[in-house]
Amino acid sequence: MANSFFKFKQFTINQDACAMKVTTDACLFGAWCANLLNSVKPNNILDIGSGTGLLSLMLAQKSAAAIDSVEININAFNQAKQNIESSSFKSKISVHHSSIQQYSTTKKYDFIICNPPFFEQDLLSNNIAKNIAMHHTTLQLTTLVQCINNLITENGFFAVLLPFHRTNYFEELTPNFKLLNKTIVQHSAKHPPFRTMFLFSKAQANNLYEECICIKEISLTQYTPAFITLLKPYYLYL
Repeated sequence: MANSFFKFKQFTINQDACAMKVTTDACLFGAWCANLLNSVKPNNILDIGSGTGLLSLMLAQKSAAAIDSVEININAFNQAKQNIESSSFKSKISVHHSSIQQYSTTKKYDFIICNPPFFEQDLLSNNIAKNIAMHHTTLQLTTLVQCINNLITENGFFAVLLPFHRTNYFEELTPNFKLLNKTIVQHSAKHPPFRTMFLFSKAQANNLYEECICIKEISLTQYTPAFITLLKPYYLYL
């Protein structure tokens, strides 16, 4: 059973009410996105599907931007709100109970982040909340791209974490955006890729930067230097 909370250096994530718990790849994605903030320099950030509020808090630790965090599940929304209100970053983050399709705002965002439901067209479990969190039962990738296109500024950026096997498919869905960074994630160098982290731009057409990050060394007894560099501001024991 997953712990009911996950303590970071500057905030704590309670997760007992959320179907999807804190995961290593989500933490890596949050740190990776936060590392992009120096170049992106956003004023407004949108977190689509905030879950526990993890990504919003990780970015708030590194940015002065105003962050809107949108979550469809009422239990996750309440827990994200609790986690954010209990943090020192609460003044930066607003939590909204809504699907992204029905989210009503006049604001456009410089930076949009999303760790969306993963398993489109795969077998569903009997847990409805987990199906919403893990499967595209309420948010398909095509709809996600449409929503991002409606909410992003003309010079904005968006970042997405997806299973590796969805990499080519997602790139085909985004012809109106420029892919700037594609980072493949492996558990270790001896493991196959299992996640892809994307950074897209609405306007910039820089050369594509591609890299691979392994979470652990081949021995699986310690984290890699690349992982440590990204997560050191967050993990208690790094």
